[in-house]
Amino acid sequence: MPMVEGELRQIAQRCMRGERAGHSLQATALVNEAFMRLVDTRRVQWQDRSHFLAMSARLMRRILVDHARGHLYQKRGGGAQRVTLVDNLGGSDEQPRDLVALDDALEALARVNERKAQVVELRFFGGLTVEETAHVLGVSTDTVLRDWQLAKAWLLRELRGGHE
Repeated sequence: MPMVEGELRQIAQRCMRGERAGHSLQATALVNEAFMRLVDTRRVQWQDRSHFLAMSARLMRRILVDHARGHLYQKRGGGAQRVTLVDNLGGSDEQPRDLVALDDALEALARVNERKAQVVELRFFGGLTVEETAHVLGVSTDTVLRDWQLAKAWLLRELRGGHE
């Protein structure tokens, strides 16, 4: 744990950038949850640092989205524990809904083009550089930059309801 805690904390802080002060999910809790899930994945053959960071970013994204979905469930009268999240999409009163919408849009993008969705996940949630993302995906940095630009435009259109 001490060897990877610093890097996990950096990923968690990137994932939680823009979060409202005082919300119930803290970077430390996100790191702990991700670490517990990483330890539980004994079948994974870690290839290198970038592979580890990519998997960590994916897990943290899933944790944040699960919390946001739980918040929305509770708002609909469910018995879920209340969790307030603010995402990086702009600070509206619908932050959990925005995070869920982003996750849904990323899932839709993955059905159309898996690599572009992976680029977004690695860059936005994982905070990997263009070079690190290229290494993880086994493509050139130019390909990552093109995928990043196209994916952002596609997601923005999707989040706006397919208009424009």
